[in-house]
Amino acid sequence: MELPFAESYKIKVVESIRRSTREERENWIREAQYNLFQLKSDQIFIDLLTDSGTGAMSDIQWGGIMTGDESYAGASSYYKLKDAITDITGFPYFLPTHQGRAAENVLFSALIKEGDVIPGNSHFDTTKGHIEFRSAVAVDCTIDEAFDTTLSHPFKGNVDLGKLEDVLKKSGDKVPFIILTLTNNSAGGQPVSLENMHQVRKLADIYNKPVLFDSARFAENAYFIKIREPVYQDQSIREIVEEIFSCADMMTMSCKKDAIASMGGFIAMRDPELFRQCSMFNIMFEGYITYGGMSGRDMNAVAQGLYEGIDFDYLETRIKQVEYLGNRLLDFNIPLQQPIGGHAIFIDAKRFFPHIPKEEFPAQTLAIQLYLEAGVRGVEIGTLLADRDPVTRENRFPVLDMMRLAVPRRVYTNNHMDVVAVGLKNVFDRREEIKSGLRITREAPIMRHFTVELEPA
Repeated sequence: MELPFAESYKIKVVESIRRSTREERENWIREAQYNLFQLKSDQIFIDLLTDSGTGAMSDIQWGGIMTGDESYAGASSYYKLKDAITDITGFPYFLPTHQGRAAENVLFSALIKEGDVIPGNSHFDTTKGHIEFRSAVAVDCTIDEAFDTTLSHPFKGNVDLGKLEDVLKKSGDKVPFIILTLTNNSAGGQPVSLENMHQVRKLADIYNKPVLFDSARFAENAYFIKIREPVYQDQSIREIVEEIFSCADMMTMSCKKDAIASMGGFIAMRDPELFRQCSMFNIMFEGYITYGGMSGRDMNAVAQGLYEGIDFDYLETRIKQVEYLGNRLLDFNIPLQQPIGGHAIFIDAKRFFPHIPKEEFPAQTLAIQLYLEAGVRGVEIGTLLADRDPVTRENRFPVLDMMRLAVPRRVYTNNHMDVVAVGLKNVFDRREEIKSGLRITREAPIMRHFTVELEPA
Protein backbone atom coordinates (compact mmCIF):
# COMPACT_ATOMS: atom_id res chain seq x y z
CA MET A 1 0.00 0.00 0.00
CA GLU A 2 1.29 3.46 -0.92
CA LEU A 3 1.97 5.71 2.05
CA PRO A 4 -0.39 8.69 2.38
CA PHE A 5 0.88 12.20 1.80
CA ALA A 6 1.94 14.09 4.93
CA GLU A 7 3.21 17.58 5.73
CA SER A 8 6.95 18.18 5.36
CA TYR A 9 7.20 19.79 8.82
CA LYS A 10 6.21 19.18 12.43
CA ILE A 11 4.49 21.70 14.70
CA LYS A 12 6.49 23.24 17.54
CA VAL A 13 4.39 26.24 18.66
CA VAL A 14 0.61 26.70 18.60
CA GLU A 15 -1.71 29.68 18.98
CA SER A 16 -5.22 29.36 20.41
CA ILE A 17 -8.22 30.38 18.31
CA ARG A 18 -11.80 30.68 19.53
CA ARG A 19 -15.10 29.65 18.00
CA SER A 20 -17.69 32.42 18.16
CA THR A 21 -21.47 32.23 17.92
CA ARG A 22 -23.46 33.30 14.88
CA GLU A 23 -25.10 36.02 16.96
CA GLU A 24 -21.69 37.43 17.85
CA ARG A 25 -20.61 37.35 14.21
CA GLU A 26 -23.78 39.11 13.08
CA ASN A 27 -23.08 41.96 15.51
CA TRP A 28 -19.39 42.14 14.62
CA ILE A 29 -19.90 42.29 10.86
CA ARG A 30 -22.59 44.95 11.25
CA GLU A 31 -20.21 47.05 13.37
CA ALA A 32 -17.53 46.55 10.67
CA GLN A 33 -19.90 47.99 8.01
CA TYR A 34 -19.85 44.61 6.21
CA ASN A 35 -16.15 45.00 5.42
CA LEU A 36 -14.15 41.93 6.46
CA PHE A 37 -10.94 43.99 6.63
CA GLN A 38 -12.47 45.92 9.52
CA LEU A 39 -12.97 42.87 11.75
CA LYS A 40 -10.66 42.24 14.70
CA SER A 41 -8.45 39.16 14.43
CA ASP A 42 -9.94 37.59 17.56
CA GLN A 43 -13.35 37.69 15.84
CA ILE A 44 -12.10 35.21 13.22
CA PHE A 45 -11.93 31.43 13.59
CA ILE A 46 -10.10 30.58 10.35
CA ASP A 47 -8.50 33.54 8.59
CA LEU A 48 -8.15 33.14 4.82
CA LEU A 49 -8.20 36.87 4.07
CA THR A 50 -4.67 36.72 2.71
CA ASP A 51 -1.54 34.60 2.52
CA SER A 52 0.56 37.77 2.86
CA GLY A 53 2.63 37.90 6.04
CA THR A 54 0.39 35.31 7.69
CA GLY A 55 2.60 32.24 7.28
CA ALA A 56 4.38 30.40 10.09
CA MET A 57 8.13 31.06 10.13
CA SER A 58 10.56 28.18 10.62
CA ASP A 59 12.86 27.58 13.58
CA ILE A 60 15.80 28.82 11.48
CA GLN A 61 13.93 31.99 10.54
CA TRP A 62 13.18 32.65 14.20
CA GLY A 63 16.86 32.12 14.93
CA GLY A 64 17.61 34.78 12.34
CA ILE A 65 15.23 37.13 14.14
CA MET A 66 17.43 36.87 17.24
CA THR A 67 20.66 37.58 15.36
CA GLY A 68 19.53 40.50 13.20
CA ASP A 69 22.03 43.35 12.79
CA GLU A 70 20.15 46.61 13.40
CA SER A 71 22.92 48.94 12.21
CA TYR A 72 21.43 51.88 10.29
CA ALA A 73 23.86 51.49 7.37
CA GLY A 74 25.78 48.50 6.10
CA ALA A 75 24.22 45.92 8.42
CA SER A 76 25.38 42.32 7.99
CA SER A 77 21.71 41.33 7.62
CA TYR A 78 21.52 43.47 4.48
CA TYR A 79 24.45 41.61 2.92
CA LYS A 80 22.98 38.26 3.91
CA LEU A 81 19.76 39.20 2.09
CA LYS A 82 21.65 40.65 -0.88
CA ASP A 83 23.63 37.43 -1.29
CA ALA A 84 20.47 35.31 -1.12
CA ILE A 85 18.67 37.43 -3.76
CA THR A 86 21.63 37.40 -6.15
CA ASP A 87 22.18 33.68 -5.61
CA ILE A 88 18.57 32.73 -6.28
CA THR A 89 17.48 35.29 -8.90
CA GLY A 90 20.73 36.35 -10.56
CA PHE A 91 19.97 40.08 -10.19
CA PRO A 92 23.12 42.00 -9.16
CA TYR A 93 21.37 45.10 -7.74
CA PHE A 94 18.65 45.24 -5.11
CA LEU A 95 16.90 47.65 -2.76
CA PRO A 96 15.01 46.51 0.35
CA THR A 97 11.54 47.91 1.05
CA HIS A 98 9.08 47.24 3.84
CA GLN A 99 6.69 45.29 1.57
CA GLY A 100 5.67 44.69 -2.04
CA ARG A 101 3.56 47.79 -2.60
CA ALA A 102 6.43 49.90 -1.31
CA ALA A 103 8.67 48.29 -3.92
CA GLU A 104 6.12 49.24 -6.57
CA ASN A 105 5.97 52.80 -5.26
CA VAL A 106 9.74 53.23 -5.47
CA LEU A 107 10.18 51.57 -8.87
CA PHE A 108 7.14 53.20 -10.48
CA SER A 109 8.26 56.61 -9.25
CA ALA A 110 11.35 56.14 -11.40
CA LEU A 111 9.64 54.60 -14.45
CA ILE A 112 6.01 55.76 -14.86
CA LYS A 113 4.75 59.17 -15.94
CA GLU A 114 1.30 60.55 -16.75
CA GLY A 115 -0.22 59.03 -19.88
CA ASP A 116 1.91 55.90 -19.86
CA VAL A 117 0.42 52.50 -20.73
CA ILE A 118 1.53 49.38 -18.83
CA PRO A 119 0.45 46.04 -20.33
CA GLY A 120 0.50 42.86 -18.28
CA ASN A 121 -1.43 39.84 -17.07
CA SER A 122 -4.20 41.02 -14.73
CA HIS A 123 -2.42 43.64 -12.60
CA PHE A 124 -3.27 43.13 -8.93
CA ASP A 125 -4.87 45.82 -6.77
CA THR A 126 -1.78 47.65 -5.51
CA THR A 127 -0.07 47.44 -8.89
CA LYS A 128 -3.05 48.93 -10.69
CA GLY A 129 -3.48 51.47 -7.90
CA HIS A 130 0.10 52.71 -8.20
CA ILE A 131 -0.24 52.90 -11.99
CA GLU A 132 -3.52 54.83 -11.94
CA PHE A 133 -2.35 57.08 -9.10
CA ARG A 134 0.26 58.32 -11.59
CA SER A 135 -2.45 58.94 -14.22
CA ALA A 136 -1.24 56.00 -16.30
CA VAL A 137 -3.25 53.09 -17.69
CA ALA A 138 -2.99 49.36 -16.88
CA VAL A 139 -3.97 47.12 -19.81
CA ASP A 140 -4.85 43.50 -19.12
CA CYS A 141 -3.44 41.13 -21.76
CA THR A 142 -4.27 37.83 -20.04
CA ILE A 143 -5.36 34.94 -22.24
CA ASP A 144 -9.13 34.59 -22.69
CA GLU A 145 -9.10 31.08 -21.20
CA ALA A 146 -8.45 32.63 -17.77
CA PHE A 147 -11.94 34.10 -17.68
CA ASP A 148 -13.78 30.78 -18.06
CA THR A 149 -13.67 29.23 -14.59
CA THR A 150 -14.97 25.88 -15.89
CA LEU A 151 -12.08 25.47 -18.33
CA SER A 152 -9.02 23.53 -17.11
CA HIS A 153 -6.03 25.20 -18.78
CA PRO A 154 -2.64 24.54 -17.09
CA PHE A 155 -1.36 28.11 -17.43
CA LYS A 156 -4.25 30.54 -17.16
CA GLY A 157 -1.83 33.22 -16.00
CA ASN A 158 -0.29 33.48 -19.48
CA VAL A 159 -0.14 36.65 -21.54
CA ASP A 160 -1.99 36.67 -24.86
CA LEU A 161 0.85 37.62 -27.20
CA GLY A 162 -1.55 39.07 -29.77
CA LYS A 163 -3.11 41.39 -27.20
CA LEU A 164 0.32 42.41 -25.96
CA GLU A 165 1.65 43.17 -29.43
CA ASP A 166 -1.45 45.25 -30.20
CA VAL A 167 -0.66 47.43 -27.18
CA LEU A 168 2.98 47.72 -28.18
CA LYS A 169 2.02 48.70 -31.74
CA LYS A 170 -0.58 51.28 -30.69
CA SER A 171 1.12 52.74 -27.62
CA GLY A 172 4.75 51.75 -28.02
CA ASP A 173 6.29 55.11 -27.12
CA LYS A 174 4.08 55.30 -24.02
CA VAL A 175 4.95 51.82 -22.71
CA PRO A 176 7.74 52.08 -20.11
CA PHE A 177 7.78 48.33 -19.41
CA ILE A 178 5.80 45.08 -19.58
CA ILE A 179 4.77 43.43 -16.32
CA LEU A 180 4.16 39.75 -15.57
CA THR A 181 2.62 38.75 -12.24
CA LEU A 182 3.79 35.35 -10.97
CA THR A 183 1.43 33.72 -10.20
CA ASN A 184 -1.49 35.65 -11.69
CA ASN A 185 -3.45 36.44 -8.53
CA SER A 186 -6.45 38.21 -10.06
CA ALA A 187 -7.05 35.30 -12.44
CA GLY A 188 -7.16 32.83 -9.57
CA GLY A 189 -3.58 32.17 -8.49
CA GLN A 190 -2.86 30.81 -11.96
CA PRO A 191 0.71 30.22 -13.14
CA VAL A 192 2.55 31.53 -16.19
CA SER A 193 4.42 28.98 -18.30
CA LEU A 194 8.12 29.37 -18.99
CA GLU A 195 7.34 29.09 -22.69
CA ASN A 196 5.09 32.15 -22.35
CA MET A 197 7.77 34.04 -20.40
CA HIS A 198 10.28 33.41 -23.17
CA GLN A 199 7.75 34.52 -25.80
CA VAL A 200 7.07 37.75 -23.89
CA ARG A 201 10.81 38.29 -23.59
CA LYS A 202 11.28 37.91 -27.36
CA LEU A 203 8.43 40.33 -28.08
CA ALA A 204 9.81 42.81 -25.57
CA ASP A 205 13.21 42.66 -27.26
CA ILE A 206 11.64 43.35 -30.66
CA TYR A 207 9.99 46.50 -29.28
CA ASN A 208 12.94 47.36 -27.01
CA LYS A 209 10.90 47.23 -23.78
CA PRO A 210 12.12 46.07 -20.37
CA VAL A 211 10.24 43.31 -18.57
CA LEU A 212 9.23 43.48 -14.91
CA PHE A 213 8.18 40.43 -12.89
CA ASP A 214 5.91 40.90 -9.89
CA SER A 215 7.43 37.92 -8.12
CA ALA A 216 5.54 37.56 -4.85
CA ARG A 217 4.72 33.93 -5.66
CA PHE A 218 7.53 33.05 -8.08
CA ALA A 219 8.35 29.80 -6.25
CA GLU A 220 4.77 28.53 -6.48
CA ASN A 221 4.84 29.43 -10.18
CA ALA A 222 8.06 27.41 -10.55
CA TYR A 223 6.38 24.40 -8.90
CA PHE A 224 3.55 24.49 -11.44
CA ILE A 225 6.06 24.73 -14.28
CA LYS A 226 7.76 21.58 -13.00
CA ILE A 227 4.45 19.75 -12.56
CA ARG A 228 2.54 20.97 -15.63
CA GLU A 229 5.14 21.89 -18.29
CA PRO A 230 6.57 18.53 -19.46
CA VAL A 231 9.90 19.83 -20.73
CA TYR A 232 10.80 20.98 -17.19
CA GLN A 233 9.67 17.95 -15.18
CA ASP A 234 13.24 16.79 -14.58
CA GLN A 235 14.52 20.24 -13.63
CA SER A 236 14.89 21.29 -10.01
CA ILE A 237 12.90 24.22 -8.63
CA ARG A 238 16.19 26.10 -8.31
CA GLU A 239 17.00 25.57 -12.00
CA ILE A 240 13.50 26.62 -13.07
CA VAL A 241 13.72 29.76 -10.93
CA GLU A 242 17.01 30.70 -12.57
CA GLU A 243 15.43 30.38 -16.01
CA ILE A 244 12.36 32.35 -14.92
CA PHE A 245 14.43 35.36 -13.90
CA SER A 246 16.60 35.14 -17.02
CA CYS A 247 13.48 36.40 -18.83
CA ALA A 248 13.21 39.59 -16.73
CA ASP A 249 15.10 42.87 -16.47
CA MET A 250 13.81 43.69 -13.00
CA MET A 251 11.53 42.37 -10.30
CA THR A 252 9.48 43.48 -7.34
CA MET A 253 8.62 41.15 -4.50
CA SER A 254 6.47 41.06 -1.45
CA CYS A 255 8.49 38.80 0.84
CA LYS A 256 5.34 38.19 2.86
CA LYS A 257 4.36 35.48 0.38
CA ASP A 258 6.95 33.05 -1.00
CA ALA A 259 9.68 34.17 1.42
CA ILE A 260 7.30 33.21 4.28
CA ALA A 261 8.14 36.31 6.34
CA SER A 262 5.90 38.61 8.35
CA MET A 263 7.22 41.77 6.70
CA GLY A 264 9.52 42.77 3.89
CA GLY A 265 9.92 43.38 0.18
CA PHE A 266 12.49 44.39 -2.39
CA ILE A 267 13.27 45.57 -5.92
CA ALA A 268 16.00 43.84 -7.93
CA MET A 269 17.38 44.79 -11.32
CA ARG A 270 20.27 44.48 -13.76
CA ASP A 271 20.64 48.15 -14.76
CA PRO A 272 22.99 50.17 -12.51
CA GLU A 273 21.48 53.47 -13.68
CA LEU A 274 17.97 52.32 -12.70
CA PHE A 275 19.40 51.25 -9.34
CA ARG A 276 20.74 54.78 -8.81
CA GLN A 277 17.42 56.37 -9.75
CA CYS A 278 15.47 54.06 -7.46
CA SER A 279 17.95 54.60 -4.63
CA MET A 280 16.88 58.24 -4.43
CA PHE A 281 13.21 57.32 -4.11
CA ASN A 282 14.02 54.50 -1.69
CA ILE A 283 15.76 56.96 0.63
CA MET A 284 12.81 59.37 0.35
CA PHE A 285 10.03 56.84 0.90
CA GLU A 286 11.52 53.88 2.77
CA GLY A 287 14.88 54.50 4.44
CA TYR A 288 18.55 54.15 3.68
CA ILE A 289 19.41 51.79 0.83
CA THR A 290 20.77 49.08 3.14
CA TYR A 291 17.59 48.74 5.17
CA GLY A 292 14.76 50.39 3.20
CA GLY A 293 12.06 50.11 5.84
CA MET A 294 13.13 46.66 7.08
CA SER A 295 14.77 45.78 10.35
CA GLY A 296 17.87 43.60 10.34
CA ARG A 297 15.87 40.80 11.94
CA ASP A 298 13.34 40.95 9.11
CA MET A 299 16.10 40.80 6.50
CA ASN A 300 17.52 37.70 8.17
CA ALA A 301 14.10 36.04 8.17
CA VAL A 302 13.56 36.88 4.49
CA ALA A 303 17.02 35.64 3.44
CA GLN A 304 16.31 32.25 5.03
CA GLY A 305 12.70 32.21 3.83
CA LEU A 306 13.74 32.67 0.20
CA TYR A 307 15.69 29.41 0.39
CA GLU A 308 12.92 27.57 2.24
CA GLY A 309 10.39 28.85 -0.30
CA ILE A 310 12.15 27.13 -3.22
CA ASP A 311 12.34 23.74 -1.49
CA PHE A 312 10.28 21.21 -3.46
CA ASP A 313 9.00 19.31 -0.40
CA TYR A 314 7.78 22.53 1.19
CA LEU A 315 6.10 23.67 -2.06
CA GLU A 316 4.42 20.30 -2.55
CA THR A 317 3.05 20.37 1.00
CA ARG A 318 1.82 23.95 0.64
CA ILE A 319 0.14 23.55 -2.75
CA LYS A 320 -1.38 20.16 -1.97
CA GLN A 321 -3.21 21.68 1.00
CA VAL A 322 -4.76 24.30 -1.27
CA GLU A 323 -5.60 21.48 -3.69
CA TYR A 324 -7.20 19.50 -0.86
CA LEU A 325 -9.55 22.38 -0.05
CA GLY A 326 -10.37 22.88 -3.72
CA ASN A 327 -11.20 19.21 -4.24
CA ARG A 328 -13.48 19.17 -1.18
CA LEU A 329 -15.37 22.12 -2.65
CA LEU A 330 -15.59 20.50 -6.07
CA ASP A 331 -17.07 17.42 -4.39
CA PHE A 332 -19.81 19.75 -3.12
CA ASN A 333 -20.33 21.12 -6.69
CA ILE A 334 -19.24 24.59 -5.62
CA PRO A 335 -18.18 26.67 -8.66
CA LEU A 336 -14.55 27.73 -8.55
CA GLN A 337 -11.67 28.67 -10.80
CA GLN A 338 -10.13 25.57 -12.34
CA PRO A 339 -7.53 24.24 -12.32
CA ILE A 340 -6.85 24.90 -8.64
CA GLY A 341 -4.21 27.62 -8.20
CA GLY A 342 -1.21 27.88 -5.95
CA HIS A 343 -2.07 30.02 -2.95
CA ALA A 344 -5.85 30.21 -2.81
CA ILE A 345 -9.21 28.92 -3.93
CA PHE A 346 -11.25 31.39 -5.97
CA ILE A 347 -15.02 30.89 -5.84
CA ASP A 348 -16.97 32.06 -8.90
CA ALA A 349 -19.58 34.31 -7.25
CA LYS A 350 -21.50 34.88 -10.49
CA ARG A 351 -22.20 31.17 -10.74
CA PHE A 352 -22.71 30.81 -6.98
CA PHE A 353 -25.25 33.67 -6.80
CA PRO A 354 -26.57 34.08 -10.37
CA HIS A 355 -29.67 35.87 -9.03
CA ILE A 356 -27.78 38.65 -7.22
CA PRO A 357 -27.13 41.65 -9.52
CA LYS A 358 -23.52 42.57 -10.18
CA GLU A 359 -24.29 46.04 -8.76
CA GLU A 360 -24.87 44.35 -5.37
CA PHE A 361 -21.40 42.77 -5.20
CA PRO A 362 -22.07 38.99 -5.25
CA ALA A 363 -18.51 38.05 -4.22
CA GLN A 364 -18.53 40.36 -1.20
CA THR A 365 -21.99 39.03 -0.31
CA LEU A 366 -20.62 35.48 -0.44
CA ALA A 367 -17.66 36.40 1.76
CA ILE A 368 -20.00 37.88 4.36
CA GLN A 369 -22.23 34.80 4.29
CA LEU A 370 -19.26 32.45 4.79
CA TYR A 371 -18.12 34.49 7.77
CA LEU A 372 -21.59 34.40 9.31
CA GLU A 373 -21.84 30.65 8.71
CA ALA A 374 -18.44 29.46 9.95
CA GLY A 375 -16.33 32.36 11.23
CA VAL A 376 -14.12 32.02 8.14
CA ARG A 377 -12.75 35.24 6.63
CA GLY A 378 -12.14 35.35 2.88
CA VAL A 379 -11.85 38.36 0.60
CA GLU A 380 -13.59 39.73 -2.50
CA ILE A 381 -11.56 39.77 -5.72
CA GLY A 382 -14.12 41.44 -7.94
CA THR A 383 -15.99 44.69 -8.43
CA LEU A 384 -15.02 46.31 -5.13
CA LEU A 385 -11.37 45.56 -5.80
CA ALA A 386 -11.67 46.71 -9.42
CA ASP A 387 -12.50 50.25 -8.21
CA ARG A 388 -14.19 52.89 -10.33
CA ASP A 389 -12.99 54.07 -13.72
CA PRO A 390 -10.67 57.01 -12.95
CA VAL A 391 -12.28 59.11 -15.72
CA THR A 392 -16.00 58.26 -15.66
CA ARG A 393 -16.12 57.28 -11.95
CA GLU A 394 -18.45 54.44 -12.88
CA ASN A 395 -18.01 51.04 -11.28
CA ARG A 396 -15.80 48.69 -13.26
CA PHE A 397 -17.36 45.23 -13.50
CA PRO A 398 -14.62 42.65 -14.16
CA VAL A 399 -15.32 39.48 -16.09
CA LEU A 400 -14.53 37.45 -12.98
CA ASP A 401 -16.22 38.29 -9.68
CA MET A 402 -14.64 35.96 -7.15
CA MET A 403 -14.25 35.31 -3.46
CA ARG A 404 -10.70 34.31 -2.61
CA LEU A 405 -9.81 31.89 0.17
CA ALA A 406 -6.06 32.45 0.60
CA VAL A 407 -4.37 29.74 2.65
CA PRO A 408 -1.50 30.90 4.91
CA ARG A 409 1.70 28.84 4.70
CA ARG A 410 2.32 26.18 7.38
CA VAL A 411 -0.50 27.54 9.60
CA TYR A 412 -3.66 25.40 9.34
CA THR A 413 -4.31 21.66 9.15
CA ASN A 414 -6.58 19.89 6.70
CA ASN A 415 -9.15 19.69 9.51
CA HIS A 416 -9.41 23.46 9.25
CA MET A 417 -9.86 23.11 5.49
CA ASP A 418 -12.75 20.71 6.16
CA VAL A 419 -14.45 23.37 8.31
CA VAL A 420 -14.08 25.88 5.47
CA ALA A 421 -15.46 23.42 2.90
CA VAL A 422 -18.49 22.41 4.94
CA GLY A 423 -19.22 26.01 5.92
CA LEU A 424 -19.24 27.02 2.25
CA LYS A 425 -21.38 23.99 1.35
CA ASN A 426 -23.96 25.10 3.93
CA VAL A 427 -24.11 28.54 2.32
CA PHE A 428 -24.35 26.93 -1.13
CA ASP A 429 -27.24 24.73 -0.02
CA ARG A 430 -29.29 27.78 1.04
CA ARG A 431 -28.04 30.16 -1.66
CA GLU A 432 -31.50 30.78 -3.09
CA GLU A 433 -32.66 32.05 0.31
CA ILE A 434 -30.12 34.89 0.05
CA LYS A 435 -32.16 37.29 -2.08
CA SER A 436 -29.95 40.39 -2.29
CA GLY A 437 -26.44 41.69 -1.82
CA LEU A 438 -24.85 44.89 -0.56
CA ARG A 439 -24.55 48.56 -1.44
CA ILE A 440 -21.82 51.09 -0.74
CA THR A 441 -22.36 53.82 1.83
CA ARG A 442 -18.81 55.24 1.82
CA GLU A 443 -15.66 54.59 -0.20
CA ALA A 444 -12.16 55.90 -0.84
CA PRO A 445 -11.30 57.25 -4.32
CA ILE A 446 -8.67 54.54 -4.92
CA MET A 447 -8.14 50.99 -3.58
CA ARG A 448 -11.51 51.35 -1.90
CA HIS A 449 -11.95 47.71 -0.93
CA PHE A 450 -9.67 48.06 2.10
CA THR A 451 -11.86 50.65 3.85
CA VAL A 452 -15.21 50.58 2.02
CA GLU A 453 -18.36 50.75 4.16
CA LEU A 454 -21.43 48.76 3.08
CA GLU A 455 -24.94 47.88 4.12
CA PRO A 456 -27.45 45.23 3.03
CA ALA A 457 -29.15 46.14 -0.23
